[in-house]
Amino acid sequence: MQEYFYHAVTDPVTLILYISTVKTVPFTFFSKNVTITLKCDRAILEVTGLISNQILQSTIEGLKGITRIDICVMDTEGKALATTMDDVNEYESAVLDFVSSPADSQVMQGFQFFKVFDDNQLEYVILVRGDSDDVYMVGKIASFQIQNLLVAYKERYDKDNFIKNLLLDNLLLVDIYNRAKKLHIDMNVRRVVFIIETSTEKDISALETVRSLFAAKSKDFITAVDEKNIILVRELSDTDTYRDLEKTAEMIVDMLNTEAMSKVHVAFGTIIKEIKEVSRSYKEAKMALDVGKIFYSDRKVMAYSNLGIGRLIYQLPMPLCKMFIKEIFDGKSPEEFDEETLVTINKFFENNLNVSETSRQLYIHRNTLVYRLDKLQKSTGLDLRVFEDAITFRIALMVVKYMKYLETIEY
Repeated sequence: MQEYFYHAVTDPVTLILYISTVKTVPFTFFSKNVTITLKCDRAILEVTGLISNQILQSTIEGLKGITRIDICVMDTEGKALATTMDDVNEYESAVLDFVSSPADSQVMQGFQFFKVFDDNQLEYVILVRGDSDDVYMVGKIASFQIQNLLVAYKERYDKDNFIKNLLLDNLLLVDIYNRAKKLHIDMNVRRVVFIIETSTEKDISALETVRSLFAAKSKDFITAVDEKNIILVRELSDTDTYRDLEKTAEMIVDMLNTEAMSKVHVAFGTIIKEIKEVSRSYKEAKMALDVGKIFYSDRKVMAYSNLGIGRLIYQLPMPLCKMFIKEIFDGKSPEEFDEETLVTINKFFENNLNVSETSRQLYIHRNTLVYRLDKLQKSTGLDLRVFEDAITFRIALMVVKYMKYLETIEY
């Protein structure tokens, strides 16, 4: 439920409706002849706990666009964080004097000075050019706006912290239900976890694009548990299917490629019905991401439900893999096959062991393909035209890929 704060001001603005919300913080200005609404961007907040300079700048520029009054936001050391004027550095000493004074607002050197607190801790100093009553009210508006963004951040941070611990399975069951209730998070709705892996670490542009895509739905959660992965915990309707989830993942890939110029892979787990199962969906999405990179590197979207036999191979220990490959290939390695043989094998599998279609796509005579398959049978003892042998060979190739993956993460 939104909270409304009313503040009376003099001309040209007569009333402000100040709406507090986590996603956006709109201002509506009512004057005698016109009503103007300024909707500030969603608060993008830094790890430090302070509102980002980008949002501060957007906020004061929006206020100046309506009031035509210059505003500057400084930290407690007199350094400008956001400003609509150029000559702010010369007021650093005045800001320091104001910080050390007991006053919450003050007029000095043709400016109105205001303090913004967070739990009795001074966070910002606001300078507004001018000393009239109208300027004072604009300064109060700016103070309220930034104060509310701080409150919104703290609420979001509490939820973000809860979701991170939920994903990492760091909470007892009783704590999950108690904290979810306190944070007004529905416990029994359908959800799924998406993992968006970016090509670079700390890709802020990708993170902001994801936020913009899902900002309108406040019941979705966007967070990160490491440097390269963005986590989306998405609430679903009763009619959402796995095909709908694939479309969502494909949309994320396309948008990040277009808007953020970021190459990403997206994976998602199975749909869960209780909040306590979020960590399971996250682990499934993580496995889908890893298995996809090992066995299906050409795919940008991977669903846990579509991993097939790759999911089983992913959980095999290295000693068992080595023993299996030794038995199948008699100590040899599929890497010893020449390029022509490997292309033939892969194309034969792609065409579901269809000799005619495979030879057509390889632009070779049918007898040439039969010759290659016979040659492969002599060297391995496996006839790929026989379904059981083909399955064994296919699994063996996947096991070899998995072994290579294990070697890379070990070093």
